[in-house]
Amino acid sequence: MIDRISRTPWMLVLAFIASGLLGAGLFAAAQAMVPGANPDRERIEGIVKAYILDHPEILPEAMNRLQAKEAAEQQRASNTALKSHAEVVKPYAGAWGGNPNGDVTVVAFMDYNCGYCRASLPTLARLIAEDPGVRIVYREYPVLGDESTEAARWALAAADQGKFMPFHEALYAGAGFDQAAAKAGLDVGAARAALRSPRISGEIAANRKTGYDLRLTGTPGFVIGKQVFHGAMEYEAFVKAVAAARAGK
Repeated sequence: MIDRISRTPWMLVLAFIASGLLGAGLFAAAQAMVPGANPDRERIEGIVKAYILDHPEILPEAMNRLQAKEAAEQQRASNTALKSHAEVVKPYAGAWGGNPNGDVTVVAFMDYNCGYCRASLPTLARLIAEDPGVRIVYREYPVLGDESTEAARWALAAADQGKFMPFHEALYAGAGFDQAAAKAGLDVGAARAALRSPRISGEIAANRKTGYDLRLTGTPGFVIGKQVFHGAMEYEAFVKAVAAARAGK
């Protein structure tokens, strides 16, 4: 998000400050300083810009407000899109953890090359250890290149053999595909044969479409109840979201 804001065009920031942070009062004052029924926009913008240059301390606040506004808009769009993805909580084969009959499902969109996803594993493990009513559904969401896609294919092949979690954990621990397959006890020949199957390719394509619809521009992403969450989360945030999902049932 910081990178996106740092690339925000100057005029966008200027317009945001003029219309939002400084409010209608500053803009009206600028208009009043320019004679004529149809004030020159460039002169108005010049006045506002001069104010900003004289008061640069307002820029961090403007940036923070813009970031918060974008995040809120993204969240609203994600939550709205979730209504048309009722099957997002349905796992692919054995790609799940926790209580299979849990009353709250946490859907995790993850990429095996994502460090934040790897860092989330202990938090998810703690969640299902301390809350026996939680099920976690893992959606393969490879967004970091071809290696991520290949890893997702192997994970889904493992899920088809009922060995998803041991493979998933071994791969995140740094094992290669063959080593992780051996640790998980996969039938490697069957797994290799399944990697390019329409079933696995279709699952990855469907997850990418769902993630796009939910505005998941990176990983990890989580769906808990009726809410979509972007990025890594602290344990307390998971607990709060799970409690809200239960209360909403």
